[in-house]
Amino acid sequence: MSLIPYALVRPFLFNMDPEAAHDFTMNTLSRGQNTPLQAVWSNEMVSDPVTLAGLSFPNRVGMAAGLDKNARCIDALAAMGFGFVEVGTVTPKGQPGNPKPRMFRIPAAKALVNRLGFNNDGLDAFIANVKQSTVRQQGKPMLLGLNIGKNAATAIEDATSDYLTCLEGVYPHADYVTVNISSPNTKNLRALQSDEALDSLLGAIAERREALAAAQGRRVPIFVKIAPDLDDAQVEVIAATLRRHGMDGVIATNTTISREAVKGMPHAEEAGGLSGAPAFEASNRVIRLLRAALGKDFPIIGVGGIMRAEDAVAKIQAGADVVQIYSGLIYAGPELVVQSARALRALGTQAR
Repeated sequence: MSLIPYALVRPFLFNMDPEAAHDFTMNTLSRGQNTPLQAVWSNEMVSDPVTLAGLSFPNRVGMAAGLDKNARCIDALAAMGFGFVEVGTVTPKGQPGNPKPRMFRIPAAKALVNRLGFNNDGLDAFIANVKQSTVRQQGKPMLLGLNIGKNAATAIEDATSDYLTCLEGVYPHADYVTVNISSPNTKNLRALQSDEALDSLLGAIAERREALAAAQGRRVPIFVKIAPDLDDAQVEVIAATLRRHGMDGVIATNTTISREAVKGMPHAEEAGGLSGAPAFEASNRVIRLLRAALGKDFPIIGVGGIMRAEDAVAKIQAGADVVQIYSGLIYAGPELVVQSARALRALGTQAR
């Protein structure tokens, strides 16, 4: 377990501005990874292997995209015991994101609101950071997902070009690639989830993936990350489109724009995506709809509102194959990774 309990660290971080705390944490992880300081947050990796999309996941708990947008802390996150880590979202060109302040805590609801807006250093810097990671070079089993998006300045009708640029750049370095079409913080991005737009985008991505696979002799799985704020009919259309274009899996879900669960609380009406405990049920609803539409064998990564090990179990019971956490790491710390992985291993043992 971690050398210092997170309960001792959290008050210090929560006394800081949320984005300042985030930056402090990421800088600490980046500088401390692969040094003795890493013992502060290191955990065992619970062994609970599962095969999805042709990939062997060491366990069923992953780090969601958004925390490490520039892929600076891959080794540090691996040390927390994650079976897979997803970094990004990366865009072709670096961009500052939305104006500050743009991150807000709602502790009473164990929630966060962010409107960061794909702030990142761009594709070249991202790939350079991925290449510097040593955990996978050392033959350790953790999987790495690379999450791609479009620049804010790119018109929505030209979005496909940005996704293809990113796909080509990250393809040689990824265990899987995630196509992020569901952030609420880039104008019109969620319009890519609509019928014709999604069909066109995924068709182009599928075609480029086949060309890359032929050229590089390696077929990298592609996952698509969708929003929780979809009605039943929209989920069914998305499921059909994923299958039609040979996508390998779906990540359900991104942050929500709903504020029903936090109405009246401080910062509840801030623009942006709401994550944490209030996103739990909305995510599970989409997971159940996807599982019904896609059948039992289509890979689903469940994310949204996992704040304790029991929540991870509930995600699997809703229909997910593996899970990811983000806000839970901020509220509960690295201990949540091991607790969730152990609970899912126990669940799997009972099922067998």
